[in-house]
Amino acid sequence: MTVRSTPAHGLQAEESDAHTWTGKARGWLLGKLPPDKLLPEDQPSFVASWAYVFGMGAVASLLWIIISGVVLGLNGPQWYHVSSLGSFVNSTHLWSVELFFIFMVVHLWLKFWMAAWRGGRALTWITGMLSFIVSIVAAFTGYLLQTNFDSQWIAFEAKDALNAVGAGAWFNVANFGQIFVWHITLLPLAVGAVVVLHVLLVRVHGVVPPLEAAEGDAQLAGKRGGTAGQGTQ
Repeated sequence: MTVRSTPAHGLQAEESDAHTWTGKARGWLLGKLPPDKLLPEDQPSFVASWAYVFGMGAVASLLWIIISGVVLGLNGPQWYHVSSLGSFVNSTHLWSVELFFIFMVVHLWLKFWMAAWRGGRALTWITGMLSFIVSIVAAFTGYLLQTNFDSQWIAFEAKDALNAVGAGAWFNVANFGQIFVWHITLLPLAVGAVVVLHVLLVRVHGVVPPLEAAEGDAQLAGKRGGTAGQGTQ
C-alpha cells in the first residue's frame, strides 16, 4: 500500500478550500487546537507551580469519583451498605469527593490571586468557576443517596427550601429515583463536559504567566513566536 504524503502548506490550502461541514470543522479545530498545543512536549518553567499541582489533583480525584461512582451505581445501595468491599468503595468515593473540593478550592484561590483571566483567558476562568458550582450540586445529590437517616433529614430540609423558592415542583429531592438519575447521569456529564472544556481552553491559550513576569521575558516571547518554552515541568 502506498502512503501519499501531503505538504503542510498543501494541507492548509486544502482545509481553506473545504466545501463540506466536516472539512470546515476539521480546519477550525486544527486552527484553534493544533496537535502541538493539545499535547505539548515542553512547558514554560512557571508551570512548575503548586497552583497547577492542585489543578491536576482535582482532575485525578474526579477520575476516581467517576470510576467508583460507576461501581456503586451498578451494585446498588444494599451492596455498599452490607458488603465490606462495597463499604470500602463507598468510602473511597466519599474521600475522593472531599479531596476534589479541597484541590479545586485551593486551585481557584491561587488562580484568583494570579489574575488568571488575563490575556484573553476569561472563559478559562469562567469554566473553572462553573465546574465548582455544578460540582456542589452534584455533591448535594450524592448526600441524598446515602439511604440513611442523614440523607432523609437533608432531603426533607432541602425540600422545604426548594418549595419556598418554587423549584420543588420539578426538582423533588425526596424522590430517590429522580435524584439517582441527576447524580449518576446528568450532573456527572455536566461536570465532565465543563472540566474537559476548561482543560482544552488552557491548552488553547496556554498557562497564565506570573504577574511579575516582564514583557521581554524570553519564554513569553518564544511562546508568542510559536515556539515552546525552554523550561520543563
